[in-house]
Amino acid sequence: MADIRGKRKVQTGTVVGDKMEKTVVVEVRSTVLHPQYKKFIRRRRLFKAHDEQNTCKVGDRVEIVETRPLSKTKRWRVLRILGRSTVAAAAAV
Repeated sequence: MADIRGKRKVQTGTVVGDKMEKTVVVEVRSTVLHPQYKKFIRRRRLFKAHDEQNTCKVGDRVEIVETRPLSKTKRWRVLRILGRSTVAAAAAV
């Protein structure tokens, strides 16, 4: 039998909230095909992810990975930052 605990899920999204301490809200957008009408529908999902160093800012593209429950709603952690927000970079200067 294959190992039940396989690879962890990885998602890519945009940080939409960073007001909490060591936590960011990541929006993951996807498109799905409607089963009856065969039309693509845009979906979005919000995940709370653990950000240990508080380095993520709103607008950053991040990769998050599934982890054990860290709090009531936090089950993901930031794996790496793929791209910085141009708005956050301009505000830092």
